[in-house]
Amino acid sequence: MSEKSRYDILKTLETDPTISQRQLAENLQISLGKVNYCVSALLGKGLIKASNFKNSNNKIAYVYLLTPKGIKQKAILAQQFLERKVLEYEELEREIQDLRVELKQQFSPKSTSHHAKPDEDSAVL
Repeated sequence: MSEKSRYDILKTLETDPTISQRQLAENLQISLGKVNYCVSALLGKGLIKASNFKNSNNKIAYVYLLTPKGIKQKAILAQQFLERKVLEYEELEREIQDLRVELKQQFSPKSTSHHAKPDEDSAVL
């Protein structure tokens, strides 16, 4: 199971512990089979526990509760996700700055005498 799937499921179960696996699959836009596999894995690792209850339709349903271990794991996954996204953001900022410098150099008055001017069909970002 991917870290993203694990985090998304833990986060959703924390906010809506009575959600069905079918609804969880729809909300996360993943297959019901993957949700079932992930929930089973989370149960097996002791990150969540499940209890039966009768819902408003008088059907047996489950309530999924994060264990202390699950709460800790969710926090660790959130921190790792944030660190990855910050690195991606910083890399994008560097690329954007490099492109700005490159474009400024290409189209500055000094350099246009050495380079052909862009034609009307050229797109400049």
